Amino acid sequence: MGKKSKKPAAGESPNLEPQTAAEPSTTSTTLTTTTTSSTTNKKKPSSPAPQPSPSALVICRNKHWRYISSFHGPWLQLPLEVLVTLANANYYMPLPRPVDPAVFYDLVKIRQLVDGATDLAVRAANGVASSALSNSLAGGAAHHMQALGLGFGNNAGAKLSPERKFRMREQATQKLSRAYHLDEIASSVATMQSTSTLENVAGLVLQRSPNDPDANYVHFFHEKIPSRQLAECTDFRALDLIIGQRPSECEPLRTRAIVRMFKEDFEGAVQDLTSALSVYRLQQPRHNKPAVDETMQLEQKTRRRRDQPPVDEANQPSSTEVQLLFQRAGCYLTLACDHVPHALPNLHSEQNGGSRNGANGTNGLSNGSANGNTGSQEAEGDLEDKGPTKRQLEMRKTVRFYAKRALRDYMEYFKHFHYSPNLPIEVSDDFSRQVNQATHRSKKYYGQSRHASQDPGSPTGTSPSHTIYELASLFSATPPADLPPYPSTDIISPASATVESIQTTSEVVTYHPLLTDALHSLLLCHTLMQTSAKELQRHAHMVARLARLADGYPVFQASRSPARADWIEVLRRAENWIELSSSWEALCAPAPLPTPMSAALGVSAAAAVNALSITGSTSPTTETEEQRKERMRQQAIIEALEDERVNDEASFKAAILARQRRAEADHASSSSGGVPSPNAGPKRWAVDDGREYPILTERAEAVARWIREAPTGPGTGTGKRKKKSRPQKKAAEPEPEKETEVTEPEATESAAEPV
Repeated sequence: MGKKSKKPAAGESPNLEPQTAAEPSTTSTTLTTTTTSSTTNKKKPSSPAPQPSPSALVICRNKHWRYISSFHGPWLQLPLEVLVTLANANYYMPLPRPVDPAVFYDLVKIRQLVDGATDLAVRAANGVASSALSNSLAGGAAHHMQALGLGFGNNAGAKLSPERKFRMREQATQKLSRAYHLDEIASSVATMQSTSTLENVAGLVLQRSPNDPDANYVHFFHEKIPSRQLAECTDFRALDLIIGQRPSECEPLRTRAIVRMFKEDFEGAVQDLTSALSVYRLQQPRHNKPAVDETMQLEQKTRRRRDQPPVDEANQPSSTEVQLLFQRAGCYLTLACDHVPHALPNLHSEQNGGSRNGANGTNGLSNGSANGNTGSQEAEGDLEDKGPTKRQLEMRKTVRFYAKRALRDYMEYFKHFHYSPNLPIEVSDDFSRQVNQATHRSKKYYGQSRHASQDPGSPTGTSPSHTIYELASLFSATPPADLPPYPSTDIISPASATVESIQTTSEVVTYHPLLTDALHSLLLCHTLMQTSAKELQRHAHMVARLARLADGYPVFQASRSPARADWIEVLRRAENWIELSSSWEALCAPAPLPTPMSAALGVSAAAAVNALSITGSTSPTTETEEQRKERMRQQAIIEALEDERVNDEASFKAAILARQRRAEADHASSSSGGVPSPNAGPKRWAVDDGREYPILTERAEAVARWIREAPTGPGTGTGKRKKKSRPQKKAAEPEPEKETEVTEPEATESAAEPV
């Protein structure tokens, strides 16, 4: 079965629209996506980059990187010293920390490296030896004096030699290489926000040192290619050279795996990511106990808790393993979805092909599924008599196998983050106060912490005890029993927050930029594994509980989640087969802020005001019906233009129509006394207002079809086992994982995990 356009399931590549908007003549070219026809799990050979069209928009390769929107936020503009202060404050918070400290410290280091590289590159370009003068040249009187030929920019007329310029560019390239090694997505965002001088610095170094691994790695990200043609205009020669030169580094393997994903070689990507995990675990022995314990002992003696001493870089947590696990899980999930068409009878290829372009919109999805069901009833009798072919049975096993592999990696990913059902509100407000004081450059608060003398064993000295769980334990066969009920009336309705008296505790989860996507991908995995509807409903409620708490304050803003969009479409197409009590948008509506306590302390309320200004929420005002429809239409056009899957006039109109229908349905639901809109009441910091992709994706189509057509009875490989072990399902569920881990090459990597 031929493949369609590049899968958006693995992520999105935003930030292209602002550039294309400036060049209307190139819009049609930049909106062209590449279509390929090949068999499942194909591997494309490396080929020289084709000649770009003269009208094509040429941009850096890293601007195509997936999940870029997940790493946008104030961390790009905050002063570096403030960002360092916030990272330390976040680290010294009790579990669950507000933001994953590994990602937070990566942001700090990336900002330091990119800022340092920018300074060196600008000085080399302008021939300036002093950093202070280069800052002046960036904009100011010195720039105009140099333009007049007064010689001020060359440090009293001293001209930098070519050798000096080369060394400065070489140092800048080394800094950028370190940044991309830490996190290539966050580094791509940071370099996009920086000066354009960085785009050429690695290329200038390669002119003199063509085999420099750092310059090759940076130039790979900064090389100019036609917009949205990364797969066609990228080969592996530069990455292969780097991997051969530095076999002990796992980061180039990670980068090559991501390129393989663009080329739809997901099996090759899995191999690279597995090798990268092995290299990482060999180079990084099991997470050493941070030296912060010694710092705590010192603080207990001196009572200098207010200082929050900075954590040494060698002892800061690393996010590399989390990145590799997330990417490999996404590859496994894509492989599982790719095998679905081969595992089922080819009944609706033409019908699904029509809906694949998004022409059905929101109502069209349900109509298409209804037509598909009625149209298939006539042929089902013949197929039942013939039975599935041997190849289809093998493909069904393969679908479940890859889904189990993806689930295993997602569970490993979740083990790095924590959740608390009863964190004292004063602890979170304490962090908000530190953020406000740091951003306003006032340090007087640190000497008068309310918790400084209560519990010397805790980083911040908080005395109220609270329960802490790993996220993975929430999805185990026996979840914790002391969690607040969900869903419940007070959770779904923000207005109920004012009914209660002063709240003393709240639910908190550690934020990670990719957490929302991983949570919804977990539900897709369970769906492909044919987990029972009741069990899947429990997992769905847990995902909704956590997704509504995800808050990137104070460094990350909300991002769109492709997996969340696919899960919503699966629920629509499968007609809510797990019988959720409300729409998914309502279940995931951001949890209301603890307003009673916030009003007393004046902290979280201020954070809510900041969130309102940053996210640009629109409070409902009096408007006519025509004005409301026009506003929805304009919003639909804007969102359709931002959708990377809109590649022609037909899909553009379909995207607008789908979004308008969804907005009308939401308006009708809210006006008829339904669930309140997520926009009602104070917002949290990270709120995306459900700005998802309403166009049906290939992954959502495959999962929805699997729900409707994949048999669960005898002969499927799981039906008998499920029926037999239903009373003891929780105890027997992990057993298939042990079976699969000895049947694939990755078993060597799995066996190495306990090391």
